[in-house]
Amino acid sequence: MAYDPELDEYTCQAGRKLKAVYTGKRRSKSGFESESTYYESEGCEGCSYKKQCTRSKGNRKLQVSKKFIEQRKRSLERVTSEKGKLLRMNRSIQAEGAIGVIKQDYGFRRFLLRGHKKVYTEILLVAMGYNINKLHNKIQQNRTGRQLFEKLTA
Repeated sequence: MAYDPELDEYTCQAGRKLKAVYTGKRRSKSGFESESTYYESEGCEGCSYKKQCTRSKGNRKLQVSKKFIEQRKRSLERVTSEKGKLLRMNRSIQAEGAIGVIKQDYGFRRFLLRGHKKVYTEILLVAMGYNINKLHNKIQQNRTGRQLFEKLTA
């Protein structure tokens, strides 16, 4: 649906307006409180899109969290910025590749020990082994002085 920020209303497929009825707060099971604006259509009687639009017998209702939409917009801007693209590319090179090597090449499929501290120690040893092996390969290929990216400034 198209949103008009000046009038604070949505327009549906049929061209009918969904106007803000009230603003309310919701609390989730975890205790997180969010503020949402509730919109309701001016009338859905005789609308040819009603079956695709809503299953309710009355008018189309919509609940929107403006703070969430703003946060999503800022997140998208950060992810699609030049720095965000570099960080995403670097992450795709590092994290998934390392886990793939540990699982496939090293044959690490399950933890042998139980308990939080023991599992932490076991994965720490596996990660240290991976890093030592990676450093050894860099030394063998004479690539210890080069960095993948220049240092990012915050």
